[in-house]
Amino acid sequence: MLNILGSAQGGFCDRQSRRNFIKVGALGMGGLSLPQLLRAEKEANNGRSHKAVIMIYLPGGPPHQDMYDLKVDAPSNIRGEFSPISTSVPGIRICEHLPRMAAMADKLVFVNSLVGSIGQHASFQCTTGRSSNNQPAGGWPELGTVISRLQGGEKQTVPNYVNLSPKMKHTPYNFGKNSFVGVGHRAFMPLGETKSDMTLQGITMERLEDRRALLRSFDGLRRNLDASGMMEGLDAFQEEAFDLLTSSRLLEALDLSKEDPKVRERYGKGTTKVQGDAAPRMNEQFLVARRLVEAGARVVTVSYSFWDWHGSNFSRAKDNFPDFDKALTALVDDLHERGMAEDTTVIAWGEFGRTPTINEKAGRDHWPRVANALLACGGMRTGQVIGTTDRLGGEADERPVHFQEMFATLYHNMGIDINKVTLPDLSGRPQFLVDTEHQPLPEVI
Repeated sequence: MLNILGSAQGGFCDRQSRRNFIKVGALGMGGLSLPQLLRAEKEANNGRSHKAVIMIYLPGGPPHQDMYDLKVDAPSNIRGEFSPISTSVPGIRICEHLPRMAAMADKLVFVNSLVGSIGQHASFQCTTGRSSNNQPAGGWPELGTVISRLQGGEKQTVPNYVNLSPKMKHTPYNFGKNSFVGVGHRAFMPLGETKSDMTLQGITMERLEDRRALLRSFDGLRRNLDASGMMEGLDAFQEEAFDLLTSSRLLEALDLSKEDPKVRERYGKGTTKVQGDAAPRMNEQFLVARRLVEAGARVVTVSYSFWDWHGSNFSRAKDNFPDFDKALTALVDDLHERGMAEDTTVIAWGEFGRTPTINEKAGRDHWPRVANALLACGGMRTGQVIGTTDRLGGEADERPVHFQEMFATLYHNMGIDINKVTLPDLSGRPQFLVDTEHQPLPEVI
C-alpha cells in the first residue's frame, strides 16, 4: 500500500480523514498511475464520448427464483415464501420485496435465463465473461482493464477502472488482478487488496510539490520490486503519475460530503458490517460509482453484500432485498436525471443461481445451470424480460443468454466492435474480447 501522508483536515462520510484516505494500490500494480494507462489506445470511439459501465457484483450467487422469476405454480418446497407483484410494465411481475424496481421496470431489463456458469464461487466470470479454465498466456483480462487499454481515460486525473470492493475473506470473490493486458490497466482499488505495503518515507502532501524528492523515494521501491518481477510500469513513471495521485477530481468524487444530502438519503445507507465472507451492504457505494463515472472513470465495480444463502434464504432476502432495491433504483434514477443514462450501462449479477429445491435449513444451494442478471440504461431498450426458465426454475427454457453475450453487449454499449477488436496475449497471439459465436443481445441494442 502506498500511503501519502497529509494534514488531517477535512473528512469523508465514513469518518476517514483526507490524510488517511489517500492510500492507493502499488503504483503500476493498481492500474492508476502508469504512462501506459495515460496513453492508452483509443481504438473505439477515439475516446470522444464518455461511455461507462457500473457493475454491481453480488458475491455468492443471488436466488434467481426469489427475485425476478418467481414460480407461483411450483410445489411449496420450490416456490418459497414470496409473492410476485405487478410492475410498471404489463405482464412483468417480480418479488414483493423489490417494490421500487417494480415501479421502474420500464427502465430495467430482467435477464432470467443466464447460462454458461462453470459453478465456481468466484467473481471471475462476472468480471471477465470467461471461464477460468484454459486461459491464454497472462490470463483473461477483466472488463475494466480491457476498457482502460482500448479507450483510456476521458480525464487523466481519474483512473479508467475503479474497483470499490474491499478485500473479501473468501479470496476468489476478490478481483482487480493482473492479466495479459498488463499491470498498467489494473483497477484502482481504494479499499481492496494490494501487493505490498509501500510508504513514501517522509513525504507529506505539502512536500509532494518536490518531484525530485518523490522520484528519489521511488528509487528504493524499484530496487525492492525488481526481485518480485513487478518492475513493469514503474520504470516509465512520469509527471502524469503524480497528477493522478494528487488529483482533486478523484478525491472529490470519493468524498460524499460534497453530495446533496437529499440524494444520499435516496440511496440509503445499508450497513458497513461485512456480510458473511464477502462484502458490506454499503448503499452509498452505488452513489460513489455514479460520482466516479461523472468525474471521468469508465468502469466502476462494486461488490455488494453476501448472497450465499445455504440457510435462512428468506429471512436473509428480507434483510437484503430492500437495501438492494433502494440503492439500485436510486442509481438508475440518478443517471436518468443527470442525463447520464444513455452512455452509462448498469449491470447487477452474481456468479450463479440457486437450487430450485429449498433445503432443510430453509436455504438454497449452488446452481450453475441458470441464473439471473439485471441491466439498465446504456441506451438499451428497457422494460422487458429476456429469457424464461422451466416450471421449477431449474433450467433455461426459452432464450438462454450466455455470460459472454452479456459481455458482448457491455462492449457494444462502450462502442467497441467485438468482431474486429483483438488484444495480444503474452505470447503475442491476438485474442478476441469474447468468443466469436457470442454477439450483443439483439433484444436491447
